[in-house]
Amino acid sequence: MTEQNHFDIIIAGGGIAGLAAATAFGQAGFHTLIVDPSAPIIDRDSDGADLRSTAFLQPARDFLDRIGLWERLGPYATPLATMQIMDASGEKPVSRAFESADISEDPFGWNLPNWLLRREFSAALASQSQVSYRPGIAATGLRTRTGEAFVSLSDGTRARAKLAVACDGRNSTLRQAARIDVQTTRFGQKALAFAVTHPIPHENVSTEVHRSGGPFTLVPLPDHDGRPSSAVVWMEDGPTAQDLYALAIQEFETAMTERSTGLLGPLKLASQRTIWPIIAQSANALHSERLAIAAEAAHVVPPIGAQGLNMSLKDIAVLLDLASGTPEHLGDAHMLDRYERARKADIQMRVAGITMLNKTSQTGRPLIQQARAFGMQALHDIAPVRQTLMRMGLGAKG
Repeated sequence: MTEQNHFDIIIAGGGIAGLAAATAFGQAGFHTLIVDPSAPIIDRDSDGADLRSTAFLQPARDFLDRIGLWERLGPYATPLATMQIMDASGEKPVSRAFESADISEDPFGWNLPNWLLRREFSAALASQSQVSYRPGIAATGLRTRTGEAFVSLSDGTRARAKLAVACDGRNSTLRQAARIDVQTTRFGQKALAFAVTHPIPHENVSTEVHRSGGPFTLVPLPDHDGRPSSAVVWMEDGPTAQDLYALAIQEFETAMTERSTGLLGPLKLASQRTIWPIIAQSANALHSERLAIAAEAAHVVPPIGAQGLNMSLKDIAVLLDLASGTPEHLGDAHMLDRYERARKADIQMRVAGITMLNKTSQTGRPLIQQARAFGMQALHDIAPVRQTLMRMGLGAKG
């Protein structure tokens, strides 16, 4: 093993969370290796582009600003000043708007397309002298000793470090190598993601439309080809989602306009469509010897309430604070025990809460739909409750 394969930190997984982690650790002075089996797709029209979008809530924006990424992202970000929830299961839709001004001078969050995030994050790594970024190489195995982790790579080499971080997704190779099990809930749902244009401006309002099968969520984007634009995530029961995915464009546009209740006028498809299965999942432990489990290797949630990547960045922020605060403990049991204590309860609460919300949104039972609409109105209309829920959504503990 050569010296060039000896690092302070090895990150498996070059998704958005992994790229943010590499930037954060590199900026803090840690010699960092990040590997991912695929090169990032950084153009919205390329095959395989991630057409989802991410709403960075206030704490996530602050973290990205701290590690020097927000200055790259800010010019592309669309602020989310209002989050509207609509229940369209009855004869007349019922909606309530949650205003960021109720609790803060800032918006709830800022929305960016995932393909653009990959472009900007990977470009930022090019100026990081402390980071070795190796797209096209996967982490294939893990061995540990008391003082080091040894990560096998798909190019036949092996790298070692004081700390390995698993950011390699819901089917994490490193988590499995550490024999850490997961608890998984399968909903029988799939989600479609795509971008649309529409004649009515979104006014920086993000809207979740609930009926059955799951929410239809419109999240503001910058104008596209001179027209107002939004990112859409449309969750439905699996067979229904697959049928929608197969529709011709004109039929699909008719269906999505109807599902949106015509809120923004006729929707026009402005990108490819992608589809993926919906699960909720949490790892039984967040660390083993010399290994931290983070991001989707640690937790997966349905795309409700903009929680997924924001939870992942919280994982990275805690790891960064621990690593920087006591670098002599990098990757040891003391550091990793503190990481688990800091994140476990919050992850469990949010995974359980979003699982419950998704099951409620998925149901087609009239009595439950009526209760859902009534509950939404009650939670919104009591000001202290509304404000507490909004603060919790941003990451506060209550």
